[in-house]
Amino acid sequence: MTTTRDQQHPQETKDKVTIDRVLQQGDTDYNKVEVARLCIRYRNFPGARQIQHQLEDILQQWGVTEEELFAQTREIHAKGTIYRYKNDGTEIEDWS
Repeated sequence: MTTTRDQQHPQETKDKVTIDRVLQQGDTDYNKVEVARLCIRYRNFPGARQIQHQLEDILQQWGVTEEELFAQTREIHAKGTIYRYKNDGTEIEDWS
């Protein structure tokens, strides 16, 4: 019989900061795409249970399913500007 131990994701510490920011700032276009990105990253990952639960809680707070969030973020990405600006509103240069 083999037992599977939970793994720590290499981006877990950084992603916890992102989740804390999302929890403070709430439902914005930028935060939607970040949550969707993290949902994909941690889907079926054998560990990072706290992050997985926090992502589920965020979706519940926002009143959306994961698939609804993905549909919303596809529309956001179709505009093509979501990752062109930093959190402080300054534009990200292509060369930086």
